[in-house]
Amino acid sequence: MDFDKNKYNICIVGLGYVGMPLLNRFSTKGYATTGFDINELRINELRDSIDSNNDIDISDLQNINSKSQITSNIEDIKNCNVFIITVPTPINDDKTPDLAPIISATKLIGKIIKSGSIVIYESTVYPGVTDDICTPILEDESNLAFNKDFYTGYSPERIVPGDKVNTIEKIVKVVSGSNAKTLEIISSIYSSIIDVGIHEAPSIKVAEAAKVTENIQRDVNIALINEMHQLYSSLDISTNDVIEAAATKWNFMKLKPGLVGGHCISIDPYYLMHKSKMSGYTPNIMLAARKLNDEMGDWVVDNFLDFVKNQNIDLASTTVTLMGYTFKENCSDIRNTKVYDLAISLKNNGVILNIWDPFLTKETQEELNKKNIQSDIKCPQDVQLAFICVYHKQILKFLDTYGGLIYDFKKLNSSL
Repeated sequence: MDFDKNKYNICIVGLGYVGMPLLNRFSTKGYATTGFDINELRINELRDSIDSNNDIDISDLQNINSKSQITSNIEDIKNCNVFIITVPTPINDDKTPDLAPIISATKLIGKIIKSGSIVIYESTVYPGVTDDICTPILEDESNLAFNKDFYTGYSPERIVPGDKVNTIEKIVKVVSGSNAKTLEIISSIYSSIIDVGIHEAPSIKVAEAAKVTENIQRDVNIALINEMHQLYSSLDISTNDVIEAAATKWNFMKLKPGLVGGHCISIDPYYLMHKSKMSGYTPNIMLAARKLNDEMGDWVVDNFLDFVKNQNIDLASTTVTLMGYTFKENCSDIRNTKVYDLAISLKNNGVILNIWDPFLTKETQEELNKKNIQSDIKCPQDVQLAFICVYHKQILKFLDTYGGLIYDFKKLNSSL
């Protein structure tokens, strides 16, 4: 097809870790683009080229502000005809899918779409959410006919927060559409911003399933490594040495043990488990992997207390500094970080704690302070015992010259 990007006025709904890179990319490629978020504080910060997530470079923010509009006013997006929804899809306390954000965004967009509009979802969901939940809402709110007046698509986000190498344009984009013509348009739109190509899924449900499958596979394999790490630790065998040896075979999946948190790998399995329950199927491996990864923190606490005992450390007179708080390395995202659970458990075991993470915000520090947990953004002085949680580059630099006690439950750094 002859593709004319000037026909498409794009609105990115949700300006977080997924929405902002998309907004920047579409802006850079010359699209008429508007970024929308209901959080007015977030909008005001972004307009001032401030990213409280510490994920977008200031040069990119300046590029966005010079080429796009950022708004929380729905009136500003009524002229858009392509809406890309990138809102969070968390879980509830009972670990069932919390679809409230995506439903809310869908209702909002449904009120303003018009004939010819395309609504694309990037938020991670279980198969069927776009077709069975979101599309009927769009119909109800707009009084338009699906696949006659408006169209839908699904293209799962693959953003890696904190990764400055594997950026959005370097990751193959999976796309799908509600009919062949819509798929062709969506493919052309994304092809224009992705350098390494796209993959056209045969249906929206396949694209939805592909996303949760990516992250569940990783969750299951990390669970296997975590279990092996617990076993090898009991046998006094270095898991890291085992991994390095096994990785000499070309088809070995090289993963490291650790605390599985964040907004994807530790959340997405529950979405497919929910769908499995609806269909009457029990996903035994997924359930076992989630249980093991969720309980990894308990093992770490027990292992640390054994370490303290073996080293004859007096916890009553020793401050333990947890090195790193975010859910992964070199990233500011604290959503579902397992270091929080670890800190609470250690505190309940009488450990005197301090947390150092250069990515901490004042808001997070205030929340930790409410739990009587001290925290630092700047590199702390006189660390008595360094408990390594997250390998931020700043923490690795500190460890290069630190000569004190170190507990590394991952035991990944052979120099420690």
